[in-house]
Amino acid sequence: MVLAVIPARWASTRFPGKPLANIAGKSMIQRVLEQVNQSTKVDRAIVATDDERIFSHVRDFGGEVMLTKPEHPSGTDRCAEVAQEFPEAEIILNVQGDEPFISPIQIDLLADTLLQNSYSTIATLAKKIDREDFLNNPNVVKVVFSEIVGAIYFSRHPIPFVRGVLPADWLHKQDFYKHIGLYGFRRDALMKIAGLSPTPLEMAESLEQLRWLEHGFRISVGLTDLETIGIDTPEDLENLQIIL
Repeated sequence: MVLAVIPARWASTRFPGKPLANIAGKSMIQRVLEQVNQSTKVDRAIVATDDERIFSHVRDFGGEVMLTKPEHPSGTDRCAEVAQEFPEAEIILNVQGDEPFISPIQIDLLADTLLQNSYSTIATLAKKIDREDFLNNPNVVKVVFSEIVGAIYFSRHPIPFVRGVLPADWLHKQDFYKHIGLYGFRRDALMKIAGLSPTPLEMAESLEQLRWLEHGFRISVGLTDLETIGIDTPEDLENLQIIL
């Protein structure tokens, strides 16, 4: 069974109540859940929240939702709590609750990336960067990887460094990849990860996936050509409404 979990919390520092933000007549969390339910690989999709307002809203529009502990430090921990209630789930997908137009094709790719790589216990996605502002934006996480070992490192800084080339020309000399924050876990890996303490690299970059690499987990990377639209602030939502 492939279980998709969508963590959704109210207390976002930059955008409180974000999951209930209205986007052209539907809440953000409803749009995410509807996209996930179009995946051909997902058998069941559940919103995981610690807030009664989000819980009631999802129930009202007919979505499946579960109340989780409020003290979870990350969405991954929230996913692990939900997965404990579904022992039949061999694969658990962590889908970000702030990407209202995530493509079902990307969710299918995430599941396939894990299912087709028996040596990996975690999978994620990446997209080639073609804009210099993305390359230099610390909010756009970069990833380097190989087919053999999967992800090698994640960073908010442009990686790799291209020696002897002006930074303005880097995109013409080297391929760079944006990390797309979707994760697929084999059940055992998710349960082990949920019990790990933060590591030095994770704390330096504020990226929890570095904790997994530091503990020796292999992360397979699937490549997508599709862009994602994440909503981190009210300004992001305002810009999206203009686009729509």
